[in-house]
Amino acid sequence: MASRDLETFDFVIIGAGSAGSVLANRLSVDGHTTVLVLEFGGSDRSMLIQMPAALSIPMNMARYNWQYETEPEPHLNGRRLHCPRGKVIGGSSSINGLVYVRGNPLDFERWEEGAEGWGYRHVLSYFQRAEARQEGGDAWRGSSGPLATRYGRVENPLYTAFVEAAQQAGYPATKDINGEQQEGFGRMDMTVRNGVRWSAADAYLKPAMRRPNLTVRTYALVTRILFEGTRAVGVGYLQANTEYEGRAGREIILSGGPINSPHLLKLSGVGPAEELTALGIDVVHHLPGVGENLQDYLEFYFQIACTQPITLYSQRSLTSKARIVARWLMRRDGLGATNHFETCGFIRSRAGIRYPYIQYHFLPLAVTYDGKGLASEHGFQAHVGPMRSKSRGFVRLKSSNPRDYPRIRFNYISHEDDWIEMRACVRLTREIFAQTAFDPYRGREIQPGAHVRTDAEIDAFIREKVESAYHPSFSCRMGRSSNPMAVVDPETRVIGLEGLRVVDSSIMPSITTGNLNAPTIMIGRRRPTIFSVSPSLQPRTRAITWRRIGPQRSVECLSSYLATTSGASCQPRELQVNQASATVPSRPRRAGHWVRLKDFTRRVWPLLLLARLMSLGLGSVLSRP
Repeated sequence: MASRDLETFDFVIIGAGSAGSVLANRLSVDGHTTVLVLEFGGSDRSMLIQMPAALSIPMNMARYNWQYETEPEPHLNGRRLHCPRGKVIGGSSSINGLVYVRGNPLDFERWEEGAEGWGYRHVLSYFQRAEARQEGGDAWRGSSGPLATRYGRVENPLYTAFVEAAQQAGYPATKDINGEQQEGFGRMDMTVRNGVRWSAADAYLKPAMRRPNLTVRTYALVTRILFEGTRAVGVGYLQANTEYEGRAGREIILSGGPINSPHLLKLSGVGPAEELTALGIDVVHHLPGVGENLQDYLEFYFQIACTQPITLYSQRSLTSKARIVARWLMRRDGLGATNHFETCGFIRSRAGIRYPYIQYHFLPLAVTYDGKGLASEHGFQAHVGPMRSKSRGFVRLKSSNPRDYPRIRFNYISHEDDWIEMRACVRLTREIFAQTAFDPYRGREIQPGAHVRTDAEIDAFIREKVESAYHPSFSCRMGRSSNPMAVVDPETRVIGLEGLRVVDSSIMPSITTGNLNAPTIMIGRRRPTIFSVSPSLQPRTRAITWRRIGPQRSVECLSSYLATTSGASCQPRELQVNQASATVPSRPRRAGHWVRLKDFTRRVWPLLLLARLMSLGLGSVLSRP
């Protein structure tokens, strides 16, 4: 084993992803605190990562993706589903769909029930401090943080038709899904700055890497956590086929994500004793919840043929692809500067459900699951799925070899209620696309197909076509130490051990309503306050009220985060279905644009990658939120 002079740091962070990047920044603010970050992936300096429209290319590349796959899912015809996780600086925030959704405020009220200090009044300020919202801040949103968010700039009448059709079906519009009212249909935030993907690494890690007290090592595979008794004191890792140790004077923070974090804990002797001993692993601490309760969203693609040539199918030719890439390289705008998920929706399927749980992403393109094969005609689609599944899975060891991938099974749709919700998603989406707003554009139903009507027919479609939405969590859940399945306490400390925390999406007490990048970054930003190196933000007072909207649908209204911390009350305001405008405004005209020579020479080198990008199929990469 190489010694590297027996290096010791105050903190060792395992993983440079959405949470790990934030932790590295916040912990290294104090120049007297030394921090080591270990990341198995490499640099994110690639046009394929930086260009928003190319999002599914790095998602399908072994260079940037762990390329995990589930075991055969018994309720999905034995299919193995992809489970991509980022293997690169920035983690999954460097290969995801750039969608920014905080979650519903009531998600965090649910967290508070078993993890004190994680209610929405506690976490709201951390969301705000993180955000650099291009449209400006308000009582709900931040505008001066490091994480850039913005709305899309593409003008396409299909975006507006989608929001209008939802309103015609009886659902409300919302001005901001991350603001006062999540429920309804409106515009989608994306993590893009100046036309370029803005990952957690861009926002947090890279600005901190110039600090002398922060060390980041890439291509470093952590093989185990080292213990002295029940205290974590260091890590063993491989780099360039050489084994090293890194010691932690204060704490080790595991930020590997919902697959890698439980995997490494088990390899290190922390987890269900029976599973570990069966593989010859010495048990450091029996913790039965490690790797259990794994949860994810499922979604399907409801596709409609378009009768007008206004979809992204128009851009399928090599000439069009080259034009998109060239414009993005020169100006960082146009069709290459967006993920094309510019409108969305959050709804409830029926009365009696407390808050929305069905999510919609709209895409002006009909495309296959993996982004590699376009439909053979103009079309558009909604990505639809329920987000509070009752099915649970696991992450378990195949062997004691850290290079062997773990066994992953989500047990998708193993609970009967999940089937009920999936059927509702199909029928409600069909109702939305049948509204008059889509009359000028609606052709035949490509998928599921107009013939798919009965429960049995819908179930067969789901088994065949449903896919993961790529949002696993819950595998190292946070909770009270009295909960036998809790892995970390509300301070993110691994229960029963010292000097070890888990800080990533695996600790969520329950999955949030929406994509997970935003709440994972919030988790990373909130946790440094427990190390006394970053001031804690005061919680906001709140009241959550409900108002009935029309005869068919309902909408929740958060009304009084505007109240002061003294607990002053705030009267809720009534919301009407058509009150909030969510139509897509026209993009402002640009002034004359001249590219300076130095900018031209700096940007021209990526043109050498154009042939590679086109060979991977730019026109088909617009598929995943």
